[in-house]
Amino acid sequence: MSEENPKTTRRDEGISLLERAARRLEKAQASQGGAANAIPLEPVPGPAPVMEVSTPAPAAAATTAAATATAAAAAAPAAPTQGAARPAARRGGGRQSRRGEIDLQSLREAGFVVPDSPSTLTAEEFRLVKRQLLLNAFAKGDAAIKNGNLILVCSSQPNEGKTFCAINLALSIASERDVTVLLVDADFAKPEVLSTLGLEGGKGLIDVIADPNIDLADCLIRTNIENLSVLPAGRQHHLTTELLASERMGEMIEEIAQRYRDRIIIFDSPPALASSAAGVLALHVGQTMFVVEAERTREQQLREGLAMVAACEHTHLLLNKTRFSTTGRKFGAYYGYGYGYGYTYGS
Repeated sequence: MSEENPKTTRRDEGISLLERAARRLEKAQASQGGAANAIPLEPVPGPAPVMEVSTPAPAAAATTAAATATAAAAAAPAAPTQGAARPAARRGGGRQSRRGEIDLQSLREAGFVVPDSPSTLTAEEFRLVKRQLLLNAFAKGDAAIKNGNLILVCSSQPNEGKTFCAINLALSIASERDVTVLLVDADFAKPEVLSTLGLEGGKGLIDVIADPNIDLADCLIRTNIENLSVLPAGRQHHLTTELLASERMGEMIEEIAQRYRDRIIIFDSPPALASSAAGVLALHVGQTMFVVEAERTREQQLREGLAMVAACEHTHLLLNKTRFSTTGRKFGAYYGYGYGYGYTYGS
């Protein structure tokens, strides 16, 4: 018996650490005591599983190692998570737009549609103007229009009342209960939306397109009219048309159109015959409201202007500065005006 002991000892020494650990594990599983329950069976995040037993250690050391692995696993994702927070913020989450006070009294005196004011000829006309645009914007099924909630307000040439109509359309739609409005000053060479509303300038659409580090939400101006926000034109750029035609502009427009389904976005465009930017903007919108000045805009100018924005298939004509009504409407007489100054709207 004494000669067999050295052989038994050598065989035991030849057993690998892994086999010894496996035997210990089998004994722990077979027993009903508390030792088996002390083995952590649930997976713990970390670079290596806790069940690795190639190097057995005392219980205290194993507990420390498990705690260290858990802490390391918790700390490891910290850097990626922190980096991922920026794109989420850039999509508008957590960003606070700046605020601006619209001078309502000045707008009222200038003949604009002002919320909570008595009904006027202009207000009634724009109620008619906006209704078809809203029906198209939120149409469903076969009648749906891609990017129908994006509306371009344009004209053939300057001084036809394009900005006046764009602002009034935005103010009128903002009075709707279930719709919000974003008015974009897209007349980059001659921006007038901010000065008309009495708002301060700042970074705007062109800055967002030109610099990926600028977030759109940082440029928006929330106004004292609850449902109305404004996006300035931004700084002047010698490659305005190219920026508007860029992939980044397309992606941003697509996100705005799809993300805010209850929002109407109105672009106050440059005149079609004065800037190539109007034609590029028409590529992104679903509807165009083309302003025509009565008794001034010639047929040839109108045809050429419409051809410039032909990329938008749904174009409506708005006859501005009329002194008569082609439809027989008497809004002017009803509200006490001596003449039928108003707007005629058609497709």
